[in-house]
Amino acid sequence: MSQGHPELGVRLEVAGPVATITLCRPEVRNAQTPRMWAAIAEIGAELPTGVRVAVVRGEGESFSAGLDLAMFDPDNTSEMSFARLARLTDLELDETIASFQQAFSWWGRPPLLSVAAVQGHAVGAGFQLALACDLRVLTDDARLCMRETTLGLVPDLGGTQPLVDQVGYARALEICVTGRWVEAAEARDLGLATIVVPRRDLDSTVADLVAAIVAAPADAVTATKALLQTATSRGYGDQLAAERAAQVKRIRALAAAFGQHDP
Repeated sequence: MSQGHPELGVRLEVAGPVATITLCRPEVRNAQTPRMWAAIAEIGAELPTGVRVAVVRGEGESFSAGLDLAMFDPDNTSEMSFARLARLTDLELDETIASFQQAFSWWGRPPLLSVAAVQGHAVGAGFQLALACDLRVLTDDARLCMRETTLGLVPDLGGTQPLVDQVGYARALEICVTGRWVEAAEARDLGLATIVVPRRDLDSTVADLVAAIVAAPADAVTATKALLQTATSRGYGDQLAAERAAQVKRIRALAAAFGQHDP
């Protein structure tokens, strides 16, 4: 099944348990717009229930160059510019940004595993979209950059928490406030990249990773993801209790599946 909103720069293809969301504005290195975010949020809300893995990728040479520069143009009438945003009330602006964030917040929900296939540039919103995913496969020419702070803004699309979780507060602060490039090798060393491969191997590596995920029982994958997502927010004893509770459910489910009931 192929759908989405290619006219807005977002294409969706669903093949069984795998959904592939492709940013398809290669002529501008997949620069992102509010209309694209609305389309991505809609895709997340309407994914078929049988989808277990969502892959996001960028068409062409780069994953995503970040915000479309048209947003900085005060005369822009086709997209919401920063000048137009500034004319909103604080409540309206808060609600607008919250709507933008919906495109980035659904990738982490426990019933789904998400994979970012990143080649070339992943800047700002592109970096944050990759961070929204559970796993990131980078090509060896990939370059990440959190450009917002150097433009007078802050990262506001959900990227701050996963960045700190991955690299720690001090390194996350340094990456954000300097706006420097994080090359693929450093991304691997910092834990931002699950794996780094030559560009020619990106598609096959992502396919192998997705196949391995789908091969595992869906309910066990969901339960494991939920445990790992909350592991650092719990004390050790509470995490042990959460593991026990999750395992009790899995044992009951397996017993029922194999017809192993007490007489």
